[in-house]
Amino acid sequence: MHRSAIRSTLVRRLSSLAFFALMGGVWLTFASSAHAAGQVSHQSFPSQVLERDYPYTLYLPEGYAVSNQAYPVIYLLHGSFGSETDWVDSGLLRRTADRMIRLGVIPPVVIVMPGSESWWIDGYNESARTAFMDELIPHIEDSWHVVPEREWRGVAGLSAGGFGALNFAFEFPERFAAVAAFSPASYHPLPPEQSSAWRHPAFQRNGEFDPTLWEQTNYTAHLDAYLAGDTMVPVYLTAGGRDHLNAVHHARLLQSALLPHQPANVRLDVLPGGHTWRVWRASLPRGLSFMSRHLREPVPFEGDDAQVVAP
Repeated sequence: MHRSAIRSTLVRRLSSLAFFALMGGVWLTFASSAHAAGQVSHQSFPSQVLERDYPYTLYLPEGYAVSNQAYPVIYLLHGSFGSETDWVDSGLLRRTADRMIRLGVIPPVVIVMPGSESWWIDGYNESARTAFMDELIPHIEDSWHVVPEREWRGVAGLSAGGFGALNFAFEFPERFAAVAAFSPASYHPLPPEQSSAWRHPAFQRNGEFDPTLWEQTNYTAHLDAYLAGDTMVPVYLTAGGRDHLNAVHHARLLQSALLPHQPANVRLDVLPGGHTWRVWRASLPRGLSFMSRHLREPVPFEGDDAQVVAP
């Protein structure tokens, strides 16, 4: 056979081998990803407080149905004018949680992404705070395999959801073991003019923004009592360095207020970007990792009613 023909035959064979090796690698990657995939579903329950169904998106870790375990739970809140689907649709929640659990960065965890038409407060349009604390948390703990104790419960959110997460943690420190707030809209003393808080129905009284309600529902209303108490909640904060709402400044105000109280348990990371999903997607794995260091790991449960056997 001519030398050029031999060379051509070898090239074709090597190309075929490379193709099959590549496809094998793709198949293995796909199989591994599929094996480690958590389950995302859309849920709701009737809320007496809201007088409508309370919607939420639920992430269950891979193996949840057969594990005979009860898990830590993280409540992950959306931003202003957002919905219960935002973290999955725009925040890459499922991909991020699957990868972090598969790599052992965080333990298997249940993540609840509720929907709110308010800023997670008892505002003029709905009583979101009361519905969250008095209805959603008990519903989750009755319906899913999560440990109904503080040490297994965290809360996080972006922008207005960060505002809500910090408020929940400081008002109810006995309920949450960790909090993460990404670009939190916890502005003091009032929101900047560009903030959607000025036009959101939650703060609208007779068609105008109510600064008194803002002061009553911002974290500053809970801070003195929190700092005077005996229960400490570790706090993780992020903000984009180019945030047009100056979230870095306001996050630093909060960090400064907390440092004397919990110097080893408050952290602020300034990330590249603005008040955007680029920052919040980058914040999510950092926040999950931080909270997982303060949440306890899954424990066995007994019986069909998911009665938890906590250590």
